[in-house]
Amino acid sequence: MNTLQWVAVVYIAVLILAANLPWITRRILFFLAPSGGEKGAAWRVLEWVLLYGLMLGLGMGLERYFTGTLHPQGGGFYAITLMLFAVFAFPGFVYQYDLRRHLMRRSSREKFQEGLKSTE
Repeated sequence: MNTLQWVAVVYIAVLILAANLPWITRRILFFLAPSGGEKGAAWRVLEWVLLYGLMLGLGMGLERYFTGTLHPQGGGFYAITLMLFAVFAFPGFVYQYDLRRHLMRRSSREKFQEGLKSTE
């Protein structure tokens, strides 16, 4: 693999990580503790959109660095990259709104059952 291929692989890995960060972290904009104890869905979506813009800018910077120019893109390009970023965010979204709660319920149920066994 040449340098450009390695950069592309690392860039895609960073995209996947960035797309999932808003759903995994509990802090607002990664620094501020939420006042209510739990970060709301609106904050998560805002962070996700901001990270999309940041990653888009990083990709444009890499394109400019490696090719010396920015190729003009139409609206379809940005729609496709936004949807791809949404697909990359799917694991974090599922973890936040489904899997984490399921695992917490399962853990509390197992603790309850262990408590019943210890009282017998």
